[in-house]
Amino acid sequence: MSLARRWEASHRPFGTSTELSPRNAQKAHALGITSATGLVIGSIVGTGVFTMPAVLAGAGTMSLVVLGVIAVGAMLLGILFGQLTKRVPNSDGGVYAYARHEFGDFAGYLVGWCYWVQAWAGNAAIVSSWVFYVDALFGFSHPTGMENWGIALFGLWVPATINLVGVRQMAWFQNLTVVLKFLPLLFVGVVGWFFVHSANFGAFNASGGSLYSGIGIAAGVALFSFIGVEAAAITAKRVRDPRKNVGRASVYGTAASAVLYVLVSAAVMGLVSHHTLVNTGSPFVNAFQAMFAHGTWPGKFISALAVVSGIGALNGWTLIVTETSRAVANDDLFPRPFAWADRKDTAWFGIVVGAALPSLLMLWRYTTSSGLTVFTYLVDLTVVTVAIPYFFSALAQLTYLVSRRRRVQGWQLARDLSIAGASVLFSMWVTFASGYQVVYQALVVLLAGLVIYAFLKARRERLGEAVEPVDAPSTDATIHQIGEAS
Repeated sequence: MSLARRWEASHRPFGTSTELSPRNAQKAHALGITSATGLVIGSIVGTGVFTMPAVLAGAGTMSLVVLGVIAVGAMLLGILFGQLTKRVPNSDGGVYAYARHEFGDFAGYLVGWCYWVQAWAGNAAIVSSWVFYVDALFGFSHPTGMENWGIALFGLWVPATINLVGVRQMAWFQNLTVVLKFLPLLFVGVVGWFFVHSANFGAFNASGGSLYSGIGIAAGVALFSFIGVEAAAITAKRVRDPRKNVGRASVYGTAASAVLYVLVSAAVMGLVSHHTLVNTGSPFVNAFQAMFAHGTWPGKFISALAVVSGIGALNGWTLIVTETSRAVANDDLFPRPFAWADRKDTAWFGIVVGAALPSLLMLWRYTTSSGLTVFTYLVDLTVVTVAIPYFFSALAQLTYLVSRRRRVQGWQLARDLSIAGASVLFSMWVTFASGYQVVYQALVVLLAGLVIYAFLKARRERLGEAVEPVDAPSTDATIHQIGEAS
């Protein structure tokens, strides 16, 4: 046993263990194809879809084309993650595991850090959208920033509590919330078209700037809305038969979400006037009132639906945040407490920290800005930090395909090269389209992570877990050796 593993065993909190009984091992792999697909859909379709039409309308109707392109890119990523899960021996952690397998510890840490940051920052973005609908549901017309922060804390810590109970309860709750939000949203995307007025659609480019700037606005929120395609890959440890089910769940979940997004976003744009749409944080309230113009119940109904949807998304993403940090910590590339687990194999420390960080981030945002500004800022930060793990995952598959290790030939090789190459370009385009300011902010986050890695690397060298680089002898030592020789 390595020194690190002895330290972890001796410093594990009382009552915790890494060894699972056969019964608990079966419980740990509690996500079948249905639950895994539900996790993907629930992670993708959060409260983002309930705010997305307002942001897309600010770019114009061309944003629907951008949304379609992003959907195709997300589908390709889903196929890519399925291929990587079949090939990488230990795919626990998804995008982190792929990068580490192909490029080593440093790349693995870099991807794990970026994905972990975007995951809990994304939870902050989800809950900021969720707060709009809580306000609408309970009639809070002019809440203060601290009042909204209190609501956000409730939205973050309820899913954390559910995850602390165990993954089986989390999977049951996830499937329930997926059904409760998916069917009514599909109702809007189908029945809503009978109430659409063409005059409500805005200009093709309503951004007030160039077509490029409009694409940037649409691309950011569109990609954010598809983040979660990798949910099954990240939680591969919890999925039954991951070599088969991770890829299937990723594709099924992304395809269903894509159809829903395009139908619903276009319908809402046609139900609500452009001027109203770009100035609201809860566009579905206006859309339902346009469909059922009798009383206030339509707005209350869709607000309740959005609240349930947000809790479901936060429930799934709390698991993803936790499993990401656990996978990296298990390889001793993250602080070791993130790998601590109880008797049900629940990484309780990662859950608590994963809820505390977005809570603090929301406190900062609500004391410095308000409205859609909070949501769009968090979306922009999340999009760029997740594009980096996507990029490394695509590069990992591309490296394998052009190496001597590959086992695919002929048309299968051409197919896989096309998927990997398109995924590389897609990730680069998303980063480019996000704008200079967002890329700058993401770079600062990335550099902060590298400072932490320096200390982790030094510790691993002391424990003999990493090879120490051989330094050149100092000048004084060289002179002393020459003197002794003479």
